[in-house]
Amino acid sequence: MPLVDLVMPKMGESIMEATILKWHKQPGDAVKQDETVLEIATDKVDSEVPSIVEGVMEELLFQVNDVVPIGSVIARVRTESAAGVSPTPQPPRQTQQAGNGQAPEQHPSYTPVIQHTEYKAPNTANRFYSPLVLNIASSEGVPLSELEAIRGSGNEGRVTKKDILQYVAERRSGIQNPATGSQAVRAAAVAPPAIHTAPTPQPTIYSGNVEILEMDRMRRLIADHMVRSKHTSPHVTSFTEADVTNMVLWRNKVKKEFEKRESSKITFTPLFIEAIVHCIKRYPLINSSLDGDKIIIKKDINIGMATALPSGNLIVPVIRNADQLNLVGLTKQVNALADNARQNRLRPEDTQGGTFTMTNVGTFGSLMGTPIINQPQVAILAVGAIKKRPVVIETAEGDAIAIRHMMYLSLSYDHRIVDGSLGATFLTAVANELENFSPDREF
Repeated sequence: MPLVDLVMPKMGESIMEATILKWHKQPGDAVKQDETVLEIATDKVDSEVPSIVEGVMEELLFQVNDVVPIGSVIARVRTESAAGVSPTPQPPRQTQQAGNGQAPEQHPSYTPVIQHTEYKAPNTANRFYSPLVLNIASSEGVPLSELEAIRGSGNEGRVTKKDILQYVAERRSGIQNPATGSQAVRAAAVAPPAIHTAPTPQPTIYSGNVEILEMDRMRRLIADHMVRSKHTSPHVTSFTEADVTNMVLWRNKVKKEFEKRESSKITFTPLFIEAIVHCIKRYPLINSSLDGDKIIIKKDINIGMATALPSGNLIVPVIRNADQLNLVGLTKQVNALADNARQNRLRPEDTQGGTFTMTNVGTFGSLMGTPIINQPQVAILAVGAIKKRPVVIETAEGDAIAIRHMMYLSLSYDHRIVDGSLGATFLTAVANELENFSPDREF
């Protein structure tokens, strides 16, 4: 009766770990193929992980609230037959050493993994550190020599947020002496750090009449994601305004007929996304990401739309290949994703692969905003509330003052890739698309 390893699935290109929320199966429970084994959460969405085989749950390797790197073995299922699955090898427990020094190939599906029981000093010559880990190390005064000595629990020995925070806690308590010389660094690099329990922190005393609210799990993840974005990308924000009178009048004219014919309400969001897509085709650098010193221009145009949840938190479902959809298709995609988000029915893939994000701060009455970039993208556009204002317009008979529907737009962009000229030009192009909306358009 072979054992099959279940691994933490990959949830998106920028997601390296997930938190276990709940186990639906315990050791000894029967498991059917495609039956939910556990629930997990990332900074983007909650999801259920199914079993790929039928059998009996043998063991759980992580507990609730554990943060698990992508690709790690999380549980083992004992199957009745080896047909269609690969059994888990059972060699003597010893350190496995790669003959060519290369990391094992990563597969998107569940694969057997041999567990290591002896510690091997990590090769830190080309070790990758996330911006969040580097920021924590910098703020806590942990030099690179100490950072390289920390044993990482992440994929390929990567130091995770949990690793650096545990190290800092032990360092503060005096249990671990920070590396003050090469001897200390070498000692830390050849032996795993001892596990100690940090002293219980003293509660903070707040003066005055206050109410203390604990952040929920999603709010903590959002906060971490926002801080990481600010530390990763130098943000610049440009502003402009657009006269969207023609668009407002057109929507008012067709919305009843549109809903009757398509069984879906038309909002301003698909109209905004349509204009953004047209401009991305003219300025493709806006639709890119940065990998070291390489700029990755995305040929697919996948637009994320920030959506408010009933809890007040935000989530960003993605409209894939938005450039291949007409206005009716965009409208139905927008409405379906927004409804699924509010009812907590989004799938993991619904929030993955975004290449550009739009947020409608006008929904909450704001005139304008300075949005934070959704990593690893390089730009995000915010649209404000549409307000009637007296403005000067040019006519064949001369200038005149008229009441028009006006809206502010703002674009935050990564100044490492997008210069002010490109950012302002793209933003102006979107405003022009909205202003030149045809009031006689068919749908």
